[in-house]
Amino acid sequence: MEPAVRIFDTTLRDGEQSPGATMTGPEKLEIAVAIARLGVDVIEAGFPAASLGDFAAVQTIAREVGGSVSRGRKRDAPPTICALARATTADIDRAFEAVREAAHPRIHTFLATSDLHLRHKLRMTRAEVLDRVRVAVTHARSLCADVEFSPEDATRSDPEFLHEVLAVAIAAGATTLNVPDTVGFTTPDEFGALISGICTRVPGIEKAIVSVHCHDDLGMATANTLAGLAAGARQAEVTINGIGERAGNCALEEVVMALATRAKHFGVRTEIDTTQLASVSRLLTAITGIAVPPNKAVVGANAFAHESGIHQDGMLKHEETYEIMRPESVGAQQTRLVLGKHSGKHALKSRLESLGHRLAEGALEEVLIRFKALAEKRREITDADLDAIALSTSREPEALYELTGLQVACGTTGMPTATVRLRDPGGVVHVHAAVGTGPVHAVYRAIEEIVQVPSTLLEFSVRAVTSGIDALGEVSVRVQGDRADRSGRNSIFHGHGADTDVLVASARAYLAALNRLLATGSRQ
Repeated sequence: MEPAVRIFDTTLRDGEQSPGATMTGPEKLEIAVAIARLGVDVIEAGFPAASLGDFAAVQTIAREVGGSVSRGRKRDAPPTICALARATTADIDRAFEAVREAAHPRIHTFLATSDLHLRHKLRMTRAEVLDRVRVAVTHARSLCADVEFSPEDATRSDPEFLHEVLAVAIAAGATTLNVPDTVGFTTPDEFGALISGICTRVPGIEKAIVSVHCHDDLGMATANTLAGLAAGARQAEVTINGIGERAGNCALEEVVMALATRAKHFGVRTEIDTTQLASVSRLLTAITGIAVPPNKAVVGANAFAHESGIHQDGMLKHEETYEIMRPESVGAQQTRLVLGKHSGKHALKSRLESLGHRLAEGALEEVLIRFKALAEKRREITDADLDAIALSTSREPEALYELTGLQVACGTTGMPTATVRLRDPGGVVHVHAAVGTGPVHAVYRAIEEIVQVPSTLLEFSVRAVTSGIDALGEVSVRVQGDRADRSGRNSIFHGHGADTDVLVASARAYLAALNRLLATGSRQ
């Protein structure tokens, strides 16, 4: 059997650093459960020193996802739960405290090694860097048997100095050496040569696993990652949908399917259950609001679509003429199950599960109510409708604002006016009316008057889920809190809503974003 490549998922750490990808604790846990079920080897759950909320989320994931096999994971052992830490004693202690309850905890510490970073950011000499790495890794290893070290900006570092730093990290007890292309600067041939040099020239390299972590600033993250694996690396650091800083990270689904589709070429394998890739992708999109482009590899809406007559003719004669993967292999099933107002909860639950939605009883009941309401208006409910309903089902903590009523008056004359009824965290119902420049503006002003949370609306988008005048409307918004968190950032929060009434969907989306802001603010 081919040797296995470890899949290290950093969606919850590097991925959450995408502007607007801030997640609540419950949302992080939901993603962690889905990623664990997918079969990843390591989950980098966060940066515990960054905030109280991040610490709590990592600790919960370590306990509930990394501490047992009760979350639907097919493999015998739970995934390793990893926490990021700067190369300081305080950060490393904080990271270990967050992951210590995991069955397999890992501390991931890092320090920049490029002369550019040493001179302008760290203001340290090379000798000082070597000493700091030695002290940090030694301390981390005294707490945890599994320690990963990353030389930040490795691809712009002097290779000889990089080798020296990695040798020091190994001698101090590092078990994984991660080589990050922090700014997406390198090319596949350069990166492959860098990894090959590390695998052959660093003293003691046989004691550690070599890992690669590539960013997509020049659109080469996946190519660079594959080049690194071909050169001897045995861990790939990736994110779902490729989200992450700036242009993003290497996409998990692209690396996994490249290794699966071109198994003979690469000669390595992963333990990923590829049939869950599409559902995990959809889940992350719903939670963060960061949409996947239609032409996105593997999980995009057009990944298995064929419009050209020549292609369609080929597909009808033999599927492999124009598809190197089958939709079913990534969970993008093209079959349709017709559901209507006479369908019951069992059939609905079965179809939702086949689409990747495993809902708790309360959430399932809410989806059933909304499904029945839609079915009264439409003769047929499509998979896209079910996706939109399930993904827009509230994941907010209890005791936050809930929309209980909405009425809007607008037209070519007069002033657009909205009356909103909300139930607050204490169960008190508030009713407020407001005038706006348009119906959505009026709705949002009325909500703002009740919720009273300082924020700025950054983005509003609406689309039809399916074709037709009776299609569900799906609304996504982004709001930015007007108060900085502990890290000094004004976090951005996403809200998502779906309804046949676009104004109702708009209200739900805005309220969801404000609820996330309130929930996160309470944890800072």
